[in-house]
Amino acid sequence: MATDAIPVRTRLIPAMVRGFVGRCPHCGQGRIFGRFLKVRPDCEACGLELHHHRADDLPPYAVIFIVGHIVGYLILETETRYDVPLWVEMGVWPVVTLLFALALLQPVKGAVVGLQYALGMQGFATLPRGRPVSGLKETRLAAAGAAAGIRDPDQP
Repeated sequence: MATDAIPVRTRLIPAMVRGFVGRCPHCGQGRIFGRFLKVRPDCEACGLELHHHRADDLPPYAVIFIVGHIVGYLILETETRYDVPLWVEMGVWPVVTLLFALALLQPVKGAVVGLQYALGMQGFATLPRGRPVSGLKETRLAAAGAAAGIRDPDQP
């Protein structure tokens, strides 16, 4: 682990995938959720501050959009192919919709936090110092930056 390396921001898709699976978008090791939808103040692995995220309204909208399209398609297919009694439809589809929405809400919120991190939004402009440099490409970038004399403006 090189702790003196220049911090490198994770790219968009890897940061969103890490957030989707509930991991820190910066290092991929620490967990970002303390409770179901409560984001931790910072990552316990790399120290990235997570408290300033603003993933308030986008995750529910995205979940409603996704679940509405999938469940709507399933209802349409069920209605056109099978003769299901109305009481079964009224009992099954609200439960499926609720479970599907609850299952997607936390991962989508994590992906939105990863999106904000990757784009440097809402206070994610500064990166933590002690991130382990994981990939070969990131190691080469950090070494090239150090060799060229590029200094981080946040470091005295």
